[in-house]
Amino acid sequence: MSKENDNIEEMAQETAQEAQQEPVKEQKADKKKSKKDDGLQKKVDELTDKLAKEKEDYTRLMAEFETFRRRSAEERLSLVASAAADTIKGFLPVLDDLDAAMKVLENAEDKSSLEGIQLIYNKLMDYLKSCGLETIDAVGKDFDTDFHEALTQIPAPTPDMKGKVIEVFKPGYTFKGKIMRFAKVVVAC
Repeated sequence: MSKENDNIEEMAQETAQEAQQEPVKEQKADKKKSKKDDGLQKKVDELTDKLAKEKEDYTRLMAEFETFRRRSAEERLSLVASAAADTIKGFLPVLDDLDAAMKVLENAEDKSSLEGIQLIYNKLMDYLKSCGLETIDAVGKDFDTDFHEALTQIPAPTPDMKGKVIEVFKPGYTFKGKIMRFAKVVVAC
C-alpha cells in the first residue's frame, strides 16, 4: 500500500503544481491579451483621429470649392454686366444725335422725316430701357450733384425756382442703378 500512497501523493503533488502553474499561465495569457487590447485600442484611437482629420480636410476643401464657384459666377455676371454697360455707353452718342435731329426737324416743313426719326429714337430707347437704361429726370428738379453736372448758372425767374434745374443740355443716364453719364444742366441761382 505504501506504493499506492506514494503514487497518490505524487499525483496530488503534480495536481498541486499544475494548479499553481495555471494561474501563472492565466496571468501570462491575461497580460498578453491586455497588451493586445491596448495595442488595438491605440490603433483604433489613431484611426479615429486620422478619420476626423480627413473629414475636416474634406469639409474645408468643399467650402473652398463652393467659395470658388460662387466667386467665379459673380465674376462672370460682372463681366457680362460690364460688357453690356460698355455697349450701351456706345449708344449714348447715337441717342444724342437722334435727339438733335428731332430738334432740327421740329421746325422743318417735312413732318414725315421727324416722325421717322422719332420712331427710330423710340424703338432704340425702348430696347435700351428693357436692358436697364434709364434717363435721369432733371428739368424742374432740385440740383443734385449725384446726378447733375452744372454747366452754368442763371438768375432764377421766380424765387421758388432757386436751386432747381432750368434746362438740360445733354440728358444723363443710369444703367441698373449706376450712373452712365451725368445730366449736363443749367441751374437757377
